Amino acid sequence: MTIRVLIADDQALLRATFQVLIDSCDDMEVVAEAGDGRQAITLAGIHRPDVVVMDIRMPGTDGLAATAAICDRPELQDTRVLILTTFQTDEHVAEALRLGASGFLGKSTTADAFLDGIRTVASGDALLSPVATRSLITRFLALPVPNSVGRDLERFSTLTPREREVLAVVAEGRSNDEIAAALFLSPLTVRTHVQRVKAKTGARDRAQLVAFAYQSGLVRPPR
Repeated sequence: MTIRVLIADDQALLRATFQVLIDSCDDMEVVAEAGDGRQAITLAGIHRPDVVVMDIRMPGTDGLAATAAICDRPELQDTRVLILTTFQTDEHVAEALRLGASGFLGKSTTADAFLDGIRTVASGDALLSPVATRSLITRFLALPVPNSVGRDLERFSTLTPREREVLAVVAEGRSNDEIAAALFLSPLTVRTHVQRVKAKTGARDRAQLVAFAYQSGLVRPPR
């Protein structure tokens, strides 16, 4: 199946570069380009892409507002947002994850990592770059958002002890294979637990699940 991608960035040269990279792959294609967040919202509604590659800093409607609008639309529930940012520990990235983005990459990433990132979020997994995950969690996701703590705690009230254990390791930014090795489980079993936790909490994807866990205080950041 071909992954359909919408590129949202205010720099025409970057959009053109991304399009060349994406269209060079047999398993993905660019279906539209947007120069700002408002265009991204409109074009997402028209084309219903699998992935929106979203810059945060754009004139007018920025990437955060566009991410929120796209993730809030029921007809776009299968569309994933991949944030591109210059600063991987930017607090805006944490906010984008809270709003429903499926992950982020630094703009200094390699072409191969960029393309793999699109494939990762298209598959339904989160993409939190190893360089930034722990710093991001410690600095921003661990800070509760006003009036959200009670609601987030309710999300986890039905989790079993094993599901909470798996979630705690997921929140460290580890892959399913790493979690399996740490908890002496099979990767398939870990994947099943993660899917059940997402279903019980209503998390859009793995990234939002991690954000909920830290915001609620269910999982504490490492010292």
